[in-house]
Amino acid sequence: MKLEGIHHITAITADAQSNVDFYAGTMGLRLVKKTVNQDNPSVYHLFFADEKGSAGSDLTFFEFSGVPPGRAGAGAVHRIVWRIGSHEAIDFWEERLGGAGITAERVGAGLRFSDPEGLEHELAVVEVEDEPLIADHPEVSAEVALRGFHAVCAYSSAPDASSKLLEALEFERLDGDGWEARGSSRGGLYLYEEPPEEPALQGAGSVHHVAWASTLDEHEVWRERALSAGARPTPVIDRFYFRSIYFREPSGVLFEIATLGPGFTVDEPLEHLGEKLSLPPDFEHLRDEVEPNLRPVVNPRMSA
Repeated sequence: MKLEGIHHITAITADAQSNVDFYAGTMGLRLVKKTVNQDNPSVYHLFFADEKGSAGSDLTFFEFSGVPPGRAGAGAVHRIVWRIGSHEAIDFWEERLGGAGITAERVGAGLRFSDPEGLEHELAVVEVEDEPLIADHPEVSAEVALRGFHAVCAYSSAPDASSKLLEALEFERLDGDGWEARGSSRGGLYLYEEPPEEPALQGAGSVHHVAWASTLDEHEVWRERALSAGARPTPVIDRFYFRSIYFREPSGVLFEIATLGPGFTVDEPLEHLGEKLSLPPDFEHLRDEVEPNLRPVVNPRMSA
């Protein structure tokens, strides 16, 4: 029994339109779901992924309009690492990001940069057998496109304190302060770095949580594993598109274990994902109250 790598990563934005412009425009991802934060349905929850809305490529954002910038610190994920397929893709992304006014830095064989709100990303040439999770974008060919998540990097001053929980969740220790969750079809890394002196501050450009992927039939077992290692997981929460369990790991990072399914096509056909505001059935009665207060966003992929 293993977790199937990273399911999704959720961050915060202060401006939904600028967020969509960058991730569905510049970064070439597909806006696969436009819905609301189920814990606060007055705000957007936007999902960007590959063409199929696959777990493993799914970067999501809560929009808290006008929220001040956040700051990564101890107990927070501060960098998202994406897979790309070749060193030639590094050249492509350096030029494309520069054309969008984003400064990118070569780090080893990879490319590191931050989005317009300060959320840090790294593109890494990674050779794995995992299926490449690619979106169809007219300006980004499949050869250079993002291929899904490779890792998240978190700040922790005491990474060994997390070992008991990570071992209970069947992560495998890597050399240095790192772990891998690898199942039968996909894997993802969880890496630690020394934190800066300033404490974390949640806001625009900060990561809210990282979710790890579970099959539906093993979901409750992972909750029991987390409990046995001293975590305090929530009950299973039905998010309609997947089921979720939340708890903090000892470093302070908020973990979620999310199921592989039912998926985003449960209420929209694949060819029309993300085109309209989707509300899970338990929230549909709020549409007339919620929708007028959400500023419409224009998807650059749809308007091209």
